[in-house]
Amino acid sequence: MNRLGDAAGAVIAACVLVIGATAARDTGGGVSDVAITGDSYPAALSDYGFFTDLRARTPATRVTLYTLNTPLFSDYSEKQRYLYLPAGTRATYRPDATLGLPIGAALIKTFGYEQAGGFTPLETRVLLRRASGWVALPYVWNAAGTDAVLKRAGTRLPVTFTDPAGARRTISYAVPNQNQCKDCHGLSGAITPLGPTARNLNDGRQLQAWHAAGLMDRLPADAPRLARWDDPAAPVAARASAYLEVNCAHCHNAKGAASNSGLLLDWKQPDGTARGVLKRPVAAGRGSGGRDFAIAPGRPDASILLHRMESTEPGVAMPEIGRALPHAEGVSLVRAYIAGMPAITAR
Repeated sequence: MNRLGDAAGAVIAACVLVIGATAARDTGGGVSDVAITGDSYPAALSDYGFFTDLRARTPATRVTLYTLNTPLFSDYSEKQRYLYLPAGTRATYRPDATLGLPIGAALIKTFGYEQAGGFTPLETRVLLRRASGWVALPYVWNAAGTDAVLKRAGTRLPVTFTDPAGARRTISYAVPNQNQCKDCHGLSGAITPLGPTARNLNDGRQLQAWHAAGLMDRLPADAPRLARWDDPAAPVAARASAYLEVNCAHCHNAKGAASNSGLLLDWKQPDGTARGVLKRPVAAGRGSGGRDFAIAPGRPDASILLHRMESTEPGVAMPEIGRALPHAEGVSLVRAYIAGMPAITAR
């Protein structure tokens, strides 16, 4: 899992309580609400004031660090995630969707890699809640790590890092363009945040701290909880379902870009065929790899789903954007999930 996320989780509760205590008397801790809600596209990350020390990414008041139980795989990059809420506002709890966030809210996510000198940021993506809806913008960091500049057209960055297995990797890291942001974040044609759902934020303490600090309106005792994909104590099926939801269901849901495929991978999808079990592809092609079903129970190597997860070939690889490498550990998890299914045949 995200190593930064594990370390961050230990301090979130304390930090968020301090933020909540100061919220009533603070106007934003230096954050520019105009930069978030205005019509322009700020040229630099520093224009927002999200951090009091940008090089160290020290969050300003009302900017809250958060982690996810199961994060999206992005070529083994580490991610630092923050939520900004304007003074006098709070998030709305929703059991089955992303938290409701008010106009003026922002989600800030920095991608980078652990290098010899520590964490090196590459890009920061921001989602800004404006009156017209959400706006997604990518910012690319300078070599000194002192600021990031807007790159609406995206770019590519050469990166060398060591993966969890100890292998040295060199890739052309893709910063998405603004339209590609819409591809992943589109829900019924509108940009929508993906990560901050109650179930993916619920680690047993994070939502409780937010609610106690007044950053969220309510928290039912039965709030759903998504499994950690890499938790060996959790059932394989729960871990795989979490992994597929986070990495696939932003498109593969009834309102997503891949809804016409009929493959729906949201975590509580009750229809086994919709989840891929003995489901034939809507349109056969090279993406199927000559396989008949999205998931062939008990037969991972006969499953289209696994074939596309393992591929890096354009037009075959899934997800379509956001990775240049297959996620070896995620592939192993889904392989074990499919292998453990009772073998059944199509009727």
